[in-house]
Amino acid sequence: MDLTPTPSQTAGPFLHVGLTDTRSVSRIAGEGAKGERLWITFRLLDGDGLPVPDAMIELWQADSEGNYKEGSPDGEFSGFGRMATSEDGSCTFETIRPGRVAGPGSTVQAPHINVSVFSRGLLKRLSTRVYFADDRANSEDPVLALVPEDRRATLLAHPDPGRDRSWIQVIRMRGEGETVFFDV
Repeated sequence: MDLTPTPSQTAGPFLHVGLTDTRSVSRIAGEGAKGERLWITFRLLDGDGLPVPDAMIELWQADSEGNYKEGSPDGEFSGFGRMATSEDGSCTFETIRPGRVAGPGSTVQAPHINVSVFSRGLLKRLSTRVYFADDRANSEDPVLALVPEDRRATLLAHPDPGRDRSWIQVIRMRGEGETVFFDV
């Protein structure tokens, strides 16, 4: 009997069939959700700076009061989103700015969105966070403080100069300016 290991299956090439074709969730917070409404566009790039069109981005976030869905009294807030990237490697979510989240002990984290990236060729998801570049609470965030200062910018979304209440976050899979990914 031959017990030679076989290659592991990667997520693809039909990564989003059944996940985003029929179960895309681009709106994380309904019209009546409390908080500052915004749109955030993710742009996923490979090591050469080219768009990654066959990927999926999944988001989890707190409501405007810092509560995740299970603790949120806001019935218009789901806290979850999932979309496939388009040909230019982008997707846009409609949501609200999250509140500060209570961390372990007495720590409080800056407003952020938890992000998972799934793509062909990956054996497991890549996990990262997105913070808002204009938020003063970033300087107090215990997770962001663990990231070397010269790499923190890879976790900061910036206002879109062309659209009111819109933000842009570029996620670089590898290479120069690679986004910080967390081992979770």
